[in-house]
Amino acid sequence: MDSHAVTPPPLFLALLEAPRALTEASALWPSGRFLRNLEPGDGHAVMTLPGFMASDNSTRTLRRYLRSWGYGAHPWDLGRNFGVRNGEHLDDALDERLLKLYQQSGRKVSLVGWSLGGLLALEAARRNSSIVRSVISLGSPLGDPKATNLWRLYELLTGQQVTSDEVRERILQLRQPIADVPVTAIYSRSDAVVSWKIAQLPDCDMVESIGVDASHLGMGFNPAVLYAIADRLRQVEADWLPFDNSGVRRFFFR
Repeated sequence: MDSHAVTPPPLFLALLEAPRALTEASALWPSGRFLRNLEPGDGHAVMTLPGFMASDNSTRTLRRYLRSWGYGAHPWDLGRNFGVRNGEHLDDALDERLLKLYQQSGRKVSLVGWSLGGLLALEAARRNSSIVRSVISLGSPLGDPKATNLWRLYELLTGQQVTSDEVRERILQLRQPIADVPVTAIYSRSDAVVSWKIAQLPDCDMVESIGVDASHLGMGFNPAVLYAIADRLRQVEADWLPFDNSGVRRFFFR
């Protein structure tokens, strides 16, 4: 989807993010058994990438479910995600971590990135497409950064101007498909941090967007999001199929 002139979500909705996230977390209690008993995957390694200013603690619940589905669940182990590391991009450190997991498992690695983590996951997959099996982004800013409510804070903490030519080039590349790497962008129209319009990607071969009803802060433990992640990771590597939201699923997914 073209992200030109997209505006950020209304600021007043951001006041509801925390209580909504708590509601989503509490929904895991009645749905937890169902989620844990979903059909297991093939056991390949999956690395989780946290959102802006978050650490691996934020993706702990996601990794617990990944393990219950039979995957090798791994944190990114790079501290808090400020978009930079020691004043530079995270590229080298993230590539090294990805290569290590690939060598340890002997198989391609899937990446699940929340918010800014999804953006970094896509970039890492493009640089390392031969060792990445799939990418799933959760409410990630994959378009104009000014269509988020955190772009000023990002500029302050990173020293990067979101209107720079470098950032524009990164965004243009983000929205292009990656050869032989399936990409799923999960978005929410009620996301109060990142506009849902830039959390999607243009549909094409092996690229899809799935809509859910979720807060931005609760995506990592929203039952519908977890279900979609399990379904996407379970795809046969050589025979990827797009998400099927027919039947009962149409009540939970767009």
